[in-house]
Amino acid sequence: MAKQHEEPGIRYVTVDGIEGKMARVELPDGTTEDWRLTALPKGAKEGDVIRINVKGGDTEIEIDHGETDRRRNSAQTELLTLNAKSPQGDIDL
Repeated sequence: MAKQHEEPGIRYVTVDGIEGKMARVELPDGTTEDWRLTALPKGAKEGDVIRINVKGGDTEIEIDHGETDRRRNSAQTELLTLNAKSPQGDIDL
């Protein structure tokens, strides 16, 4: 998982997959858990980075579109770099 900026009380999880009413999320330590889809912000989809801010007993949870875009762009750059080095052509994931 990509290293994100650290802020007190703020954690990031990534939506790894969605099946029915459940979502598999990747936690900051790389492990995964199954969460109810209703626990995520409305409209969350696979690949979205979810920002969870706990402050004084209140929890704010939202899709972090900027972090999601940054991670997608980083992954695309890595894939393009791998493809450029591959003697057989493109690598498919």
